[in-house]
Amino acid sequence: MRLVLFAALVTAALPAFAAGPARPARLGLCAACHGETGIAQMPGAPNLAGQRLDYLRNALAQYRDGRRDAAVMRAAIGPVSAAELDALARWYSVQAPAPQARP
Repeated sequence: MRLVLFAALVTAALPAFAAGPARPARLGLCAACHGETGIAQMPGAPNLAGQRLDYLRNALAQYRDGRRDAAVMRAAIGPVSAAELDALARWYSVQAPAPQARP
């Protein structure tokens, strides 16, 4: 009986884990250049899909507080809260990276 109950609980929880993070409210701000799924839409903008979560969190915080000097990024994320930055980092970290071009 315990095994059946455990299996039911695990099965019910799996879709929540598979779904990944919710689409961030501020995604449109980033998607204009980096794409909704992290594949850059603008020449020169880096792909964010599949980057490490800690890297993205740190980079966004550094742009916001000026340790990384990029006026466009600082203006774009200056008003974004720490929770919103975290949501954006989580979103892009779980997106599938762009396929590598074959030589």
